[in-house]
Amino acid sequence: MELDKKKQETLELIQEYRLIDDTFMTVVFKDKECTQLLIRCLLQRDDLQVIKVDTQEDLKNLWGRSARLDILAHDADGTLYNIEVQRAGKGASQKRARYNSSLLDSNITEPGDAYEKLTETYVIFITENDYFGKALPLYHIERMIQETGELFNDDEHILYVNGQYRGDDAIGRLMHDFFCKEVKDMHNAILAQNVRHYKKEEGVETMCRVSEKFEKRGKAEGKAEGKAERAVEDIQNLMKNTGWSFEQACNALEIPAEDRPTIKELMQSL
Repeated sequence: MELDKKKQETLELIQEYRLIDDTFMTVVFKDKECTQLLIRCLLQRDDLQVIKVDTQEDLKNLWGRSARLDILAHDADGTLYNIEVQRAGKGASQKRARYNSSLLDSNITEPGDAYEKLTETYVIFITENDYFGKALPLYHIERMIQETGELFNDDEHILYVNGQYRGDDAIGRLMHDFFCKEVKDMHNAILAQNVRHYKKEEGVETMCRVSEKFEKRGKAEGKAEGKAERAVEDIQNLMKNTGWSFEQACNALEIPAEDRPTIKELMQSL
C-alpha cells in the first residue's frame, strides 16, 4: 500500500516536469533522435547526424577538477556538443561557458597529440530567461580578430538560447515545448513522444531511479560545496589578519593540494 502511494506521488511529481528542468531534460535527451532534433534546429543543419549521446557526464580538467555536463553529444563529423539547461543566470555565466569549452578540449586529446586534432566544439546554454536581455532567440559567441573584424576560426563555438523566445519559427516552437507540462500542448512530435513515455506509468520506474540518483548526488555536492565555502572563509580571514599568501594560509589549515585549485577558483568567483 505504501509503495502504491509513493508511486502515485512520483507520478504526480513527474507531471510537473518540463524539459527546462535538468532532471527531466537529461532523461528525455538520452534519445539520439531528440538531441539531433534539438541541435539541427539551433544550428539550422538538417544534414547533421548525431551518433552518440551521454547525459550527466563527468569531465575533469588537468588539475582533476570535474564538471558534470547535462548532455554531451557527438556527430558523424566528430564535432562535440555540450548542451546545458540553466534555470538560474549564475549557472550560465560567461566564465562557465569558457570553462566547459576548455573541458571539452582537454578531454578529446591525448598527451602528444597535434593541435590540429582538436575537433570542433559547441557549448550551448538554454537559459530559462533571456540571459543578455536583447530579446534575440540566439546569441552566437565567436572569437574574432579585433583589428580586422575577421573570425579567428578556432572551431570553438558558444551559443546561448533565449528560453523566453516565442517567435513564429522553429526555435520559438522549440522553446515553447521546453516549458510545456502537458504533452498535448507541444509542437514537436518526436519530443512529445518521449515526454509522453516518461510522464506515463511505463516511464515511472526510470524517473524514480533518476530522481533518487539526483537527490543523492545533490546532497553529496551540497556537503562538498559547504566544505569549500567554509575553507574559503577561513583562508580569507587568515590572509587578511596575517598578510599570508593563499598557499601559506592553505598550508596552515592543512588543506590538501588537490583541493586548492577548486577553492582558489571559488574565491575568485566571489
